[in-house]
Amino acid sequence: MEAEALEPPIGSPAAPVARFAAAGGVALGVTRRLARALITLLVSSFVIFSALYVAPGSPLAFLSRGRTLSPEALAGIAAQYNLDKPFLERYVLWLGDAIHGDFGRSIVSHDNVTTLLAPRIGVTLMLVAMAAVLIICIGVALGVLAGVRGGRTEAGISVLTTIGLATPSFVMATILLNFFALKLGWFPVYGAGEGFTDRLWHLTLPAVALAISGVGYVALISGTAVRSEMDSEHSEASRARGLAERKVVSRHVLRNSMIPITTVCGLAVAALIAGDAVVEKAFEVPGIGALLVDSVSNKDFAVVQAVSLIMVAVFIVVNAIVDLLCLLLDPRLRRS
Repeated sequence: MEAEALEPPIGSPAAPVARFAAAGGVALGVTRRLARALITLLVSSFVIFSALYVAPGSPLAFLSRGRTLSPEALAGIAAQYNLDKPFLERYVLWLGDAIHGDFGRSIVSHDNVTTLLAPRIGVTLMLVAMAAVLIICIGVALGVLAGVRGGRTEAGISVLTTIGLATPSFVMATILLNFFALKLGWFPVYGAGEGFTDRLWHLTLPAVALAISGVGYVALISGTAVRSEMDSEHSEASRARGLAERKVVSRHVLRNSMIPITTVCGLAVAALIAGDAVVEKAFEVPGIGALLVDSVSNKDFAVVQAVSLIMVAVFIVVNAIVDLLCLLLDPRLRRS
């Protein structure tokens, strides 16, 4: 009520100034968050690049893969991977190439890393997008239903969400494979398929396995947020004024619950990137997650660095988008 009293009337001379100040606050908040995202990405890239040099053994011995090579061959390898240059210069060169889409060559296949990643990125993005849709739609719907209805409905949904949270994605993958793929034969056992429709069919079980835990997490937090708003003073005051319950829910409860719901959805979607590798490996989906697992096993450090950087970048972008959405939903965050 105080904020409404302080806001100038639309026709007053102060109204354009207030709108300009609000727009300036949004622009400043967006700039700050984008700067934080870029700094985080820069620091993460440095950590990813440095991990090779923290590992036991010298990078040169790692690249030679235990073979006894002549000094000339070792010098050639060192020059190829810029190991003859200072550490910071190597990092700057690697980061500059990565920005231009050049991640070097795979030690195992000797192919360009970008060439290896290109056909796999689309598969992973589609899998993550399908899981994200399931998490947001089902998780928020269950949370709102539990918070609004309460009672036995809330208790039943709470049991389901707890089971979802407690079930690891690889366990869910095994259950889905055995029942829906092997026993019923409704879905393919492995692969990503060809074409949009076939790929959608192939990725359905992996998306469900990847989304189960996130659905439980989003439903739990969303239900708590909605229940808190249902019992809040302004909701009770609206009911006392004779406002219909449906309008109380739409005008007050859901609107005021959007910040925690948006935040938890963003966190759950960002977490898909980390769990993606396990599910892709379980279903033999040819995405970048499965490639990361294979590359770690084969010590193909150029591919590991590239995939890790891409995953971190996507994680940061998702969190930045969530920050911006929260900024638009709640003007008080523009000052932070």
